[in-house]
Amino acid sequence: MSQCDVEIELKVLDERFKQGLFPLPQYESDMAAAVDLRAMFEQDTIVAPNSTILVPTGIAIYIKNPYLCATVLPRSGLGFKHGIVLGNLTGLIDADYQGQLMVPLWNRSDEPFTIHVGDRIAQMMFLPIVRATFKQVEEFELTNRGTLGFGSTGHK
Repeated sequence: MSQCDVEIELKVLDERFKQGLFPLPQYESDMAAAVDLRAMFEQDTIVAPNSTILVPTGIAIYIKNPYLCATVLPRSGLGFKHGIVLGNLTGLIDADYQGQLMVPLWNRSDEPFTIHVGDRIAQMMFLPIVRATFKQVEEFELTNRGTLGFGSTGHK
């Protein structure tokens, strides 16, 4: 392991992984930032237009390190080509969560979409966490932006 590698505990909940029918999450290239999560339904499932379903992944992880988290992100091809995105847009997995990873998928298109058993439906990335402490103050130090809101820095 290099200094950037981290060990995450993974529990296999779906026997089809143990039988070798599907590979466990892995980095698909040397420079991939995330691993893919698979749909581990009992059978192919149709996501109706403009509806959301919860997809089991067949695995659980335990990060165990309070300075790490995992994020679940959509796969760009599913979103662009088929309108399939995450129902919560981005998922966050805390270091102490140990249950099955479930992915809410939203079909934002007007066409039904079939998810086949074992399809790669989302991706998971591990990120460092900064655990902040809060210092209560009466006033902030002034900045050029101050309380100017959305769009105040322009778009060009």
